[in-house]
Amino acid sequence: MESVYRRGVIEPTANAETSPSTSEPRRFAVVGTGSRARMYTEALVSTHNDAARLVALCDTNSTRMAAHNAIVQEHGHDPVPAYAAADFTAMLRKERVQEVVVCTVDRTHADYICAALEAGCDAVTEKPMTADIEGCRRIVETQRRTGGRVNVAFNYRFNPVHARLRELVASGSIGEIGSVHFEWLLDLRHGADYFRRWHRDKADSGGLLVHKSSHHFDLVNWWIDSAPTEVFAWGDLFFYGEHNGRRRGLAADYERAHGGRGAEDDPFALHMGDSEAMRRLYLDAEHEDGYRRDRNVFGAGITIEDDMSVLVRYASGAKLSYHLAAYSPWEGYRVAITGSEGRLELDVTESPYTPPGRTDRAPVRGMPAPKENTTARLTLRRHWREPEPVDVAVGEGGHGGGDMRMLDTLFGTDGVQPRPTHSDGTNALLTGLAANESIRTGRPVDVAALLDGGA
Repeated sequence: MESVYRRGVIEPTANAETSPSTSEPRRFAVVGTGSRARMYTEALVSTHNDAARLVALCDTNSTRMAAHNAIVQEHGHDPVPAYAAADFTAMLRKERVQEVVVCTVDRTHADYICAALEAGCDAVTEKPMTADIEGCRRIVETQRRTGGRVNVAFNYRFNPVHARLRELVASGSIGEIGSVHFEWLLDLRHGADYFRRWHRDKADSGGLLVHKSSHHFDLVNWWIDSAPTEVFAWGDLFFYGEHNGRRRGLAADYERAHGGRGAEDDPFALHMGDSEAMRRLYLDAEHEDGYRRDRNVFGAGITIEDDMSVLVRYASGAKLSYHLAAYSPWEGYRVAITGSEGRLELDVTESPYTPPGRTDRAPVRGMPAPKENTTARLTLRRHWREPEPVDVAVGEGGHGGGDMRMLDTLFGTDGVQPRPTHSDGTNALLTGLAANESIRTGRPVDVAALLDGGA
């Protein structure tokens, strides 16, 4: 198999992109039954049920598993067995699981991926592949030793706009790649949501440079067919958090929105009572583990950044300048790839402004609205020629059509493109982990040395 990267930090194994071939539906278990896992549960019991079958659920919280089993029943199936997290390996054996979908808190991804591989199962993991360098090393070593398959759910690769950009770069339309500029903006609903949840603790999520930006770093790796070698970064908690909220007069006096006196008029508050689905998954489940999904974004205890700048050098010689802001009035991103023969520019608007309160498109106060009106403009600018608009169409469904195309590849018999592998997951993760290390030390970080333990 041809390597995805010519000189990458991690090389794919021979079987990394091979999809299993069998006439029987493949047996899947989902571990971690929060809101993101709903997409997988629903696909396994509806659109992709012919080729893939949900046979078990696993979580630390039985109420959330019951909410997912309600989805199973809504699609005309009997509830599947629900297992406590401590019984994960026993579940794999008893239910004859062939593949595990990992949707747990990021810091625990490595535990479940490695346990699945040791049991002879394959794994699909939500991004990021894991949240720290120790977990990354464990996954790489276990995959190499067992030969099992690990795929990372980089759904943005399956967005047709992003796929078209890759085709143009690969065709040589702008020559040899010299630089990439990538700016991503999260609005006041979507960006704020990371500061209400467990993601606000860097030990759990790795921060936004790991949890969110791994999507973006993977796209760059994929677009330019290379991997990171050196990273430098700055990062701050500039907008959210207790100190910032009080000095700007944004802080409301409540710990969490549900039942909080100051939350009703706070445009940053999440009102889970507006949604039956969120009530089932979170409010009704709090008595088991105390997890609160709706904490004050201007409260204490936030350890992640909301404004980050990153410089990356790649094995190919290309450079990346990247910026993520999680407090923008609008949501979208800008990408510019400059080569020896021209430049490609992509501008995407997912939400032109952030409306406060309840709206038709955002019926749950505080939750991001569905990105139903995303617009994309792709321009090819060759040397000495007029700019050329490139026809691109945003796909239907989540993440610009990326979700359904990814599910077709992960759960179907055929896919539109190869599955992102543990190699892809590692190279994207290492960019974010190296950026975190650079923020901590104030120095550039050698990516290979970080993976080897020498950084």
